[in-house]
Amino acid sequence: MPDVQWTAPVAHGLIDAHVSIPGSKSLTNRWLVLTSLASTPTDIVGALASRDSRLMIEALGALGGSAATKDGALAISPLPFSLANPERDDSLEPLEIHCGLAGTVMRFVPPLALLTSRAVTFTGDGGALVRPMAALIDALRQQGAEVTCHGEEGFLPFTVRGNGLPGGAVSIDASGSSQFVSALLLAAVRAQSPLTIRHTGAHLPSLPHIEMTLALLRECGIEARHDVENGCHEWSVTPGEPRLPDPVVVEPDLSNAGPFIAAALVTGGTVSIENWPEHTTQPGDEFRRILPLMGAKVERIGPDVEFSGTGTLRGINVDLAAVGELTPTIAALAALANSPSRLSGIGHLRGHETDRVHALAVELTKLGASVSEGEDFLEITPGPLTGTVFETYEDHRMATAGAIIGLRVPGVRVVNVQTTSKTLPDFVGMWTSMLHLGNPAGNTW
Repeated sequence: MPDVQWTAPVAHGLIDAHVSIPGSKSLTNRWLVLTSLASTPTDIVGALASRDSRLMIEALGALGGSAATKDGALAISPLPFSLANPERDDSLEPLEIHCGLAGTVMRFVPPLALLTSRAVTFTGDGGALVRPMAALIDALRQQGAEVTCHGEEGFLPFTVRGNGLPGGAVSIDASGSSQFVSALLLAAVRAQSPLTIRHTGAHLPSLPHIEMTLALLRECGIEARHDVENGCHEWSVTPGEPRLPDPVVVEPDLSNAGPFIAAALVTGGTVSIENWPEHTTQPGDEFRRILPLMGAKVERIGPDVEFSGTGTLRGINVDLAAVGELTPTIAALAALANSPSRLSGIGHLRGHETDRVHALAVELTKLGASVSEGEDFLEITPGPLTGTVFETYEDHRMATAGAIIGLRVPGVRVVNVQTTSKTLPDFVGMWTSMLHLGNPAGNTW
Protein backbone atom coordinates (compact mmCIF):
# COMPACT_ATOMS: atom_id res chain seq x y z
CA MET A 1 0.00 0.00 0.00
CA PRO A 2 1.20 3.56 -0.62
CA ASP A 3 2.42 5.59 2.34
CA VAL A 4 -0.38 7.53 4.02
CA GLN A 5 1.96 10.49 4.39
CA TRP A 6 4.53 11.77 1.88
CA THR A 7 7.24 14.07 3.21
CA ALA A 8 7.50 16.88 0.68
CA PRO A 9 11.13 17.31 -0.37
CA VAL A 10 12.91 20.55 0.52
CA ALA A 11 14.67 22.35 -2.33
CA HIS A 12 18.37 22.70 -1.54
CA GLY A 13 19.28 25.42 -4.00
CA LEU A 14 17.84 26.96 -7.13
CA ILE A 15 15.61 24.94 -9.43
CA ASP A 16 16.40 25.03 -13.13
CA ALA A 17 14.07 22.70 -15.00
CA HIS A 18 12.25 22.19 -18.26
CA VAL A 19 8.87 20.56 -17.56
CA SER A 20 6.48 18.79 -19.93
CA ILE A 21 2.93 18.92 -18.57
CA PRO A 22 0.36 16.27 -19.60
CA GLY A 23 -2.80 17.26 -21.45
CA SER A 24 -5.51 19.45 -20.00
CA LYS A 25 -8.16 17.60 -18.00
CA SER A 26 -10.77 20.23 -18.85
CA LEU A 27 -10.06 20.02 -22.58
CA THR A 28 -9.70 16.22 -22.56
CA ASN A 29 -13.11 15.63 -21.01
CA ARG A 30 -14.83 18.21 -23.23
CA TRP A 31 -13.31 16.60 -26.32
CA LEU A 32 -14.34 13.15 -25.10
CA VAL A 33 -17.95 14.34 -24.95
CA LEU A 34 -17.86 16.11 -28.32
CA THR A 35 -16.20 13.21 -30.14
CA SER A 36 -18.81 10.89 -28.61
CA LEU A 37 -21.58 13.09 -30.01
CA ALA A 38 -20.16 12.97 -33.54
CA SER A 39 -21.27 10.51 -36.21
CA THR A 40 -17.84 9.16 -37.14
CA PRO A 41 -14.81 7.96 -35.13
CA THR A 42 -12.16 10.50 -34.13
CA ASP A 43 -8.64 10.28 -32.70
CA ILE A 44 -7.57 12.41 -29.72
CA VAL A 45 -3.83 13.12 -29.38
CA GLY A 46 -2.36 14.28 -26.07
CA ALA A 47 -5.41 13.33 -23.99
CA LEU A 48 -4.76 13.26 -20.27
CA ALA A 49 -4.43 9.78 -18.80
CA SER A 50 -5.80 10.27 -15.29
CA ARG A 51 -8.58 9.07 -13.03
CA ASP A 52 -10.93 11.86 -14.17
CA SER A 53 -10.47 11.10 -17.87
CA ARG A 54 -10.79 7.36 -17.32
CA LEU A 55 -14.03 7.94 -15.40
CA MET A 56 -15.33 9.97 -18.35
CA ILE A 57 -14.38 7.21 -20.79
CA GLU A 58 -16.09 4.62 -18.59
CA ALA A 59 -19.22 6.79 -18.33
CA LEU A 60 -19.43 7.25 -22.09
CA GLY A 61 -18.74 3.53 -22.50
CA ALA A 62 -21.71 2.75 -20.27
CA LEU A 63 -23.85 4.77 -22.69
CA GLY A 64 -22.50 2.77 -25.62
CA GLY A 65 -19.42 4.66 -26.81
CA SER A 66 -15.88 3.34 -26.71
CA ALA A 67 -12.26 4.43 -26.62
CA ALA A 68 -9.25 2.41 -27.70
CA THR A 69 -5.55 3.15 -27.74
CA LYS A 70 -4.05 3.58 -31.19
CA ASP A 71 -0.43 4.66 -31.70
CA GLY A 72 -0.44 6.61 -28.42
CA ALA A 73 -3.73 8.35 -29.23
CA LEU A 74 -7.30 7.63 -28.19
CA ALA A 75 -9.57 6.34 -30.94
CA ILE A 76 -13.11 7.37 -30.00
CA SER A 77 -16.20 5.61 -31.35
CA PRO A 78 -19.32 7.78 -30.92
CA LEU A 79 -22.44 7.00 -28.95
CA PRO A 80 -24.82 4.68 -30.83
CA PHE A 81 -28.26 5.67 -29.63
CA SER A 82 -30.93 7.52 -31.59
CA LEU A 83 -29.98 11.04 -30.71
CA ALA A 84 -32.98 12.86 -32.14
CA ASN A 85 -35.85 11.07 -30.39
CA PRO A 86 -34.95 7.99 -28.36
CA GLU A 87 -37.71 5.50 -27.68
CA ARG A 88 -37.89 5.21 -23.91
CA ASP A 89 -37.77 1.67 -22.55
CA ASP A 90 -38.73 1.44 -18.87
CA SER A 91 -38.55 -2.35 -18.92
CA LEU A 92 -34.76 -2.25 -18.73
CA GLU A 93 -32.84 -1.83 -15.49
CA PRO A 94 -31.14 1.59 -15.18
CA LEU A 95 -27.54 1.85 -16.27
CA GLU A 96 -25.22 2.93 -13.44
CA ILE A 97 -22.44 5.44 -13.90
CA HIS A 98 -19.88 6.04 -11.15
CA CYS A 99 -18.53 9.59 -11.33
CA GLY A 100 -15.77 9.23 -8.75
CA LEU A 101 -14.97 12.76 -7.64
CA ALA A 102 -14.88 14.14 -11.20
CA GLY A 103 -16.96 17.29 -11.56
CA THR A 104 -16.89 17.09 -15.35
CA VAL A 105 -18.32 13.56 -15.27
CA MET A 106 -21.08 14.24 -12.75
CA ARG A 107 -22.10 17.44 -14.60
CA PHE A 108 -21.39 16.71 -18.31
CA VAL A 109 -22.83 13.20 -18.58
CA PRO A 110 -26.36 13.49 -17.06
CA PRO A 111 -27.64 15.62 -19.99
CA LEU A 112 -26.41 12.89 -22.34
CA ALA A 113 -28.62 10.42 -20.45
CA LEU A 114 -31.63 12.23 -21.96
CA LEU A 115 -30.47 10.98 -25.36
CA THR A 116 -30.68 7.28 -24.50
CA SER A 117 -33.74 5.10 -24.15
CA ARG A 118 -32.72 3.78 -20.73
CA ALA A 119 -32.78 5.29 -17.29
CA VAL A 120 -29.31 6.11 -15.96
CA THR A 121 -28.30 6.25 -12.29
CA PHE A 122 -25.39 8.48 -11.30
CA THR A 123 -23.37 8.03 -8.10
CA GLY A 124 -19.82 8.77 -6.97
CA ASP A 125 -17.25 8.87 -4.20
CA GLY A 126 -18.28 10.10 -0.77
CA GLY A 127 -16.96 13.57 -1.55
CA ALA A 128 -19.04 13.70 -4.72
CA LEU A 129 -22.26 13.13 -2.79
CA VAL A 130 -21.99 16.56 -1.16
CA ARG A 131 -21.15 18.54 -4.31
CA PRO A 132 -23.99 20.77 -5.53
CA MET A 133 -26.10 19.35 -8.38
CA ALA A 134 -29.48 21.06 -7.87
CA ALA A 135 -29.02 23.58 -10.70
CA LEU A 136 -28.34 20.86 -13.25
CA ILE A 137 -31.14 18.63 -11.97
CA ASP A 138 -33.55 21.55 -12.34
CA ALA A 139 -32.34 22.21 -15.89
CA LEU A 140 -32.84 18.55 -16.85
CA ARG A 141 -36.39 18.68 -15.49
CA GLN A 142 -37.01 21.80 -17.56
CA GLN A 143 -36.01 19.66 -20.55
CA GLY A 144 -38.67 17.09 -19.68
CA ALA A 145 -36.50 14.60 -17.83
CA GLU A 146 -37.67 12.67 -14.80
CA VAL A 147 -34.95 12.93 -12.15
CA THR A 148 -35.23 10.92 -8.94
CA CYS A 149 -32.83 11.74 -6.11
CA HIS A 150 -32.04 8.73 -3.90
CA GLY A 151 -30.79 10.75 -0.95
CA GLU A 152 -30.93 14.46 -0.27
CA GLU A 153 -32.65 16.43 -3.03
CA GLY A 154 -30.15 18.20 -5.29
CA PHE A 155 -27.25 15.80 -4.78
CA LEU A 156 -25.94 12.49 -6.05
CA PRO A 157 -27.02 9.74 -6.29
CA PHE A 158 -29.93 10.25 -8.68
CA THR A 159 -31.56 8.55 -11.66
CA VAL A 160 -32.34 10.29 -14.95
CA ARG A 161 -35.10 9.15 -17.31
CA GLY A 162 -35.39 11.22 -20.47
CA ASN A 163 -37.06 11.39 -23.85
CA GLY A 164 -34.49 13.33 -25.80
CA LEU A 165 -33.25 16.88 -25.38
CA PRO A 166 -36.01 19.11 -26.77
CA GLY A 167 -34.12 22.42 -26.63
CA GLY A 168 -35.85 25.74 -26.16
CA ALA A 169 -35.16 27.96 -23.14
CA VAL A 170 -33.60 26.88 -19.85
CA SER A 171 -33.05 29.09 -16.80
CA ILE A 172 -30.25 28.05 -14.47
CA ASP A 173 -28.41 29.44 -11.47
CA ALA A 174 -24.78 28.62 -12.26
CA SER A 175 -23.40 30.43 -9.21
CA GLY A 176 -22.19 27.12 -7.81
CA SER A 177 -20.31 25.93 -10.89
CA SER A 178 -19.74 26.98 -14.49
CA GLN A 179 -19.85 23.26 -15.33
CA PHE A 180 -23.66 23.38 -15.23
CA VAL A 181 -23.65 25.71 -18.25
CA SER A 182 -20.94 23.80 -20.12
CA ALA A 183 -22.83 20.52 -19.60
CA LEU A 184 -25.92 21.88 -21.36
CA LEU A 185 -23.91 23.58 -24.10
CA LEU A 186 -22.16 20.33 -25.00
CA ALA A 187 -25.32 18.22 -25.04
CA ALA A 188 -27.15 20.87 -27.08
CA VAL A 189 -25.20 19.71 -30.11
CA ARG A 190 -27.78 16.90 -30.34
CA ALA A 191 -30.86 18.76 -29.12
CA GLN A 192 -34.04 18.65 -31.18
CA SER A 193 -34.08 22.45 -31.52
CA PRO A 194 -31.81 25.37 -30.55
CA LEU A 195 -31.14 25.62 -26.82
CA THR A 196 -30.90 28.91 -24.93
CA ILE A 197 -29.50 29.00 -21.39
CA ARG A 198 -30.13 31.97 -19.11
CA HIS A 199 -28.09 32.46 -15.94
CA THR A 200 -30.28 33.65 -13.08
CA GLY A 201 -27.74 33.82 -10.25
CA ALA A 202 -25.95 36.79 -8.75
CA HIS A 203 -22.47 35.43 -9.52
CA LEU A 204 -20.90 33.51 -12.38
CA PRO A 205 -17.63 31.79 -11.44
CA SER A 206 -15.00 30.39 -13.80
CA LEU A 207 -16.30 32.13 -16.91
CA PRO A 208 -13.16 31.11 -18.88
CA HIS A 209 -14.28 27.48 -18.61
CA ILE A 210 -17.57 28.35 -20.33
CA GLU A 211 -15.62 30.26 -22.98
CA MET A 212 -13.49 27.15 -23.44
CA THR A 213 -16.63 25.11 -24.14
CA LEU A 214 -17.92 27.69 -26.62
CA ALA A 215 -14.56 27.80 -28.39
CA LEU A 216 -14.54 24.02 -28.89
CA LEU A 217 -18.11 24.05 -30.20
CA ARG A 218 -17.21 26.75 -32.72
CA GLU A 219 -14.08 24.83 -33.71
CA CYS A 220 -16.42 21.95 -34.56
CA GLY A 221 -18.61 24.19 -36.74
CA ILE A 222 -21.41 24.49 -34.17
CA GLU A 223 -23.11 27.88 -33.89
CA ALA A 224 -22.67 28.95 -30.25
CA ARG A 225 -23.23 32.40 -28.80
CA HIS A 226 -22.71 34.21 -25.51
CA ASP A 227 -24.66 37.43 -24.98
CA VAL A 228 -24.57 39.75 -22.00
CA GLU A 229 -27.28 42.38 -21.57
CA ASN A 230 -27.55 44.51 -18.45
CA GLY A 231 -25.26 42.10 -16.66
CA CYS A 232 -27.40 39.08 -17.53
CA HIS A 233 -25.65 36.18 -19.26
CA GLU A 234 -27.31 34.09 -21.97
CA TRP A 235 -25.89 31.34 -24.18
CA SER A 236 -27.40 29.68 -27.23
CA VAL A 237 -26.44 26.66 -29.31
CA THR A 238 -27.86 25.62 -32.66
CA PRO A 239 -27.76 21.80 -32.95
CA GLY A 240 -25.75 20.30 -35.76
CA GLU A 241 -23.25 17.69 -36.82
CA PRO A 242 -19.89 18.34 -35.12
CA ARG A 243 -17.13 18.66 -37.74
CA LEU A 244 -14.21 17.59 -35.61
CA PRO A 245 -10.55 18.10 -36.38
CA ASP A 246 -8.95 14.71 -36.93
CA PRO A 247 -6.94 14.23 -34.92
CA VAL A 248 -8.04 16.39 -32.03
CA VAL A 249 -4.92 17.71 -30.23
CA VAL A 250 -5.16 18.50 -26.50
CA GLU A 251 -3.13 21.37 -25.03
CA PRO A 252 -0.96 20.89 -21.92
CA ASP A 253 -2.84 21.53 -18.66
CA LEU A 254 -1.75 25.03 -17.64
CA SER A 255 -3.41 24.84 -14.23
CA ASN A 256 -1.36 21.72 -13.50
CA ALA A 257 1.74 23.68 -14.49
CA GLY A 258 1.11 25.88 -11.45
CA PRO A 259 3.00 23.90 -8.79
CA PHE A 260 6.08 23.60 -11.01
CA ILE A 261 5.99 27.31 -11.83
CA ALA A 262 5.60 28.04 -8.12
CA ALA A 263 8.79 26.08 -7.45
CA ALA A 264 10.75 28.63 -9.49
CA LEU A 265 9.34 31.50 -7.43
CA VAL A 266 9.94 29.78 -4.08
CA THR A 267 13.56 28.88 -4.81
CA GLY A 268 14.57 31.84 -6.94
CA GLY A 269 15.13 29.51 -9.88
CA THR A 270 13.74 29.06 -13.36
CA VAL A 271 11.16 26.63 -14.71
CA SER A 272 10.28 26.44 -18.37
CA ILE A 273 6.93 24.93 -19.35
CA GLU A 274 7.03 23.12 -22.67
CA ASN A 275 4.60 23.96 -25.50
CA TRP A 276 2.63 26.70 -23.74
CA PRO A 277 -0.07 27.67 -26.29
CA GLU A 278 0.11 31.21 -27.64
CA HIS A 279 -3.67 31.52 -27.56
CA THR A 280 -5.84 29.50 -25.18
CA THR A 281 -9.04 29.58 -23.17
CA GLN A 282 -7.45 27.76 -20.23
CA PRO A 283 -7.66 29.59 -16.88
CA GLY A 284 -4.06 28.57 -16.16
CA ASP A 285 -2.86 31.07 -18.75
CA GLU A 286 -3.59 33.73 -16.10
CA PHE A 287 -0.46 32.62 -14.24
CA ARG A 288 1.40 34.78 -16.77
CA ARG A 289 -0.50 37.85 -15.54
CA ILE A 290 -0.88 37.07 -11.82
CA LEU A 291 2.52 35.73 -10.81
CA PRO A 292 4.52 38.81 -11.89
CA LEU A 293 2.52 40.64 -9.21
CA MET A 294 4.21 38.31 -6.71
CA GLY A 295 7.67 38.87 -8.15
CA ALA A 296 7.94 36.46 -11.09
CA LYS A 297 9.60 37.21 -14.40
CA VAL A 298 7.76 35.62 -17.33
CA GLU A 299 9.22 35.23 -20.80
CA ARG A 300 8.13 33.32 -23.91
CA ILE A 301 11.02 31.46 -25.53
CA GLY A 302 9.85 29.86 -28.76
CA PRO A 303 7.02 27.42 -27.98
CA ASP A 304 7.77 27.48 -24.24
CA VAL A 305 7.11 29.94 -21.41
CA GLU A 306 9.78 30.47 -18.77
CA PHE A 307 9.04 31.59 -15.20
CA SER A 308 11.82 32.90 -12.97
CA GLY A 309 11.84 34.03 -9.35
CA THR A 310 14.13 35.80 -6.93
CA GLY A 311 13.27 33.66 -3.91
CA THR A 312 11.38 36.62 -2.41
CA LEU A 313 7.61 36.59 -2.83
CA ARG A 314 5.33 39.62 -2.50
CA GLY A 315 1.82 39.41 -1.10
CA ILE A 316 -1.04 39.98 -3.51
CA ASN A 317 -4.59 41.34 -3.58
CA VAL A 318 -6.38 39.57 -6.40
CA ASP A 319 -9.89 38.58 -7.47
CA LEU A 320 -9.81 34.93 -8.56
CA ALA A 321 -13.51 34.53 -9.39
CA ALA A 322 -12.78 33.68 -13.02
CA VAL A 323 -9.84 31.39 -12.28
CA GLY A 324 -10.66 29.82 -8.93
CA GLU A 325 -8.80 26.59 -9.61
CA LEU A 326 -5.53 28.54 -9.37
CA THR A 327 -6.29 29.48 -5.76
CA PRO A 328 -4.46 26.62 -3.94
CA THR A 329 -1.22 27.35 -5.80
CA ILE A 330 -1.45 31.10 -5.18
CA ALA A 331 -2.46 30.55 -1.54
CA ALA A 332 0.61 28.37 -0.98
CA LEU A 333 2.82 31.10 -2.42
CA ALA A 334 1.02 33.69 -0.29
CA ALA A 335 1.90 31.74 2.85
CA LEU A 336 5.58 32.02 1.88
CA ALA A 337 5.43 35.71 0.90
CA ASN A 338 6.90 38.70 2.77
CA SER A 339 3.58 40.57 3.12
CA PRO A 340 -0.12 39.74 3.50
CA SER A 341 -2.39 38.61 0.66
CA ARG A 342 -6.11 38.75 -0.01
CA LEU A 343 -7.62 36.21 -2.43
CA SER A 344 -11.24 37.09 -3.20
CA GLY A 345 -14.09 35.87 -5.40
CA ILE A 346 -13.50 32.26 -4.39
CA GLY A 347 -16.74 31.31 -2.64
CA HIS A 348 -17.58 28.78 -5.36
CA LEU A 349 -14.54 26.73 -4.31
CA ARG A 350 -16.55 25.57 -1.31
CA GLY A 351 -18.33 23.19 -3.70
CA HIS A 352 -15.23 21.69 -5.32
CA GLU A 353 -13.56 18.38 -4.41
CA THR A 354 -13.66 19.73 -0.87
CA ASP A 355 -14.47 23.12 0.64
CA ARG A 356 -11.17 24.51 -0.61
CA VAL A 357 -11.59 27.87 1.09
CA HIS A 358 -11.94 26.28 4.53
CA ALA A 359 -9.39 23.54 3.85
CA LEU A 360 -6.73 26.08 2.87
CA ALA A 361 -7.52 28.21 5.92
CA VAL A 362 -7.17 25.23 8.26
CA GLU A 363 -3.98 23.80 6.77
CA LEU A 364 -2.14 27.10 6.34
CA THR A 365 -3.00 28.01 9.92
CA LYS A 366 -1.61 24.68 11.14
CA LEU A 367 1.67 25.52 9.41
CA GLY A 368 1.91 28.87 11.18
CA ALA A 369 0.31 31.43 8.86
CA SER A 370 -2.41 33.73 10.15
CA VAL A 371 -5.50 33.20 7.98
CA SER A 372 -8.83 35.00 8.00
CA GLU A 373 -11.57 33.11 6.18
CA GLY A 374 -14.62 34.86 4.72
CA GLU A 375 -17.48 33.48 2.68
CA ASP A 376 -15.67 34.21 -0.57
CA PHE A 377 -12.14 35.26 0.43
CA LEU A 378 -8.98 34.33 2.26
CA GLU A 379 -6.67 36.83 3.92
CA ILE A 380 -3.25 35.25 4.49
CA THR A 381 -0.58 36.83 6.68
CA PRO A 382 2.69 34.90 6.52
CA GLY A 383 4.41 33.84 9.72
CA PRO A 384 7.19 31.49 10.78
CA LEU A 385 6.11 28.17 9.28
CA THR A 386 6.77 24.78 10.82
CA GLY A 387 6.36 21.42 9.15
CA THR A 388 3.31 19.40 10.11
CA VAL A 389 0.83 16.93 8.66
CA PHE A 390 -0.87 18.62 5.70
CA GLU A 391 -4.32 17.16 5.08
CA THR A 392 -5.51 17.01 1.47
CA TYR A 393 -9.19 16.05 1.89
CA GLU A 394 -8.95 13.85 -1.24
CA ASP A 395 -8.29 17.06 -3.22
CA HIS A 396 -5.47 16.97 -5.75
CA ARG A 397 -4.84 20.72 -5.61
CA MET A 398 -4.51 20.65 -1.84
CA ALA A 399 -1.82 18.00 -2.25
CA THR A 400 0.20 20.12 -4.68
CA ALA A 401 -0.19 23.16 -2.41
CA GLY A 402 1.44 21.16 0.38
CA ALA A 403 4.29 20.18 -1.92
CA ILE A 404 4.94 23.85 -2.80
CA ILE A 405 5.24 24.87 0.85
CA GLY A 406 7.43 21.85 1.55
CA LEU A 407 10.05 23.21 -0.84
CA ARG A 408 10.97 25.77 1.84
CA VAL A 409 9.54 24.30 5.06
CA PRO A 410 11.05 21.00 6.26
CA GLY A 411 8.73 18.31 7.57
CA VAL A 412 5.57 19.03 5.58
CA ARG A 413 3.91 15.61 5.46
CA VAL A 414 1.23 15.48 2.77
CA VAL A 415 -1.59 13.02 3.43
CA ASN A 416 -2.40 10.76 0.45
CA VAL A 417 -0.37 12.57 -2.18
CA GLN A 418 -1.71 9.97 -4.64
CA THR A 419 -4.90 11.99 -4.83
CA THR A 420 -2.97 13.96 -7.47
CA SER A 421 -3.67 11.07 -9.86
CA LYS A 422 -7.04 12.73 -10.44
CA THR A 423 -5.39 15.01 -12.99
CA LEU A 424 -1.61 14.43 -12.77
CA PRO A 425 -0.88 10.70 -12.63
CA ASP A 426 2.84 10.88 -11.84
CA PHE A 427 3.04 14.05 -9.80
CA VAL A 428 5.58 12.69 -7.31
CA GLY A 429 7.83 11.41 -10.09
CA MET A 430 7.61 14.73 -11.94
CA TRP A 431 8.28 16.69 -8.74
CA THR A 432 11.32 14.60 -7.89
CA SER A 433 12.65 14.87 -11.44
CA MET A 434 12.28 18.64 -11.36
CA LEU A 435 14.22 18.89 -8.11
CA HIS A 436 17.04 16.83 -9.65
CA LEU A 437 16.98 18.91 -12.83
CA GLY A 438 15.61 15.99 -14.85
CA ASN A 439 12.79 15.96 -17.33
CA PRO A 440 9.57 14.28 -16.15
CA ALA A 441 8.08 11.41 -18.08
CA GLY A 442 5.17 12.21 -20.34
CA ASN A 443 1.75 10.71 -19.82
CA THR A 444 0.79 7.57 -21.69
CA TRP A 445 -2.35 5.57 -22.21
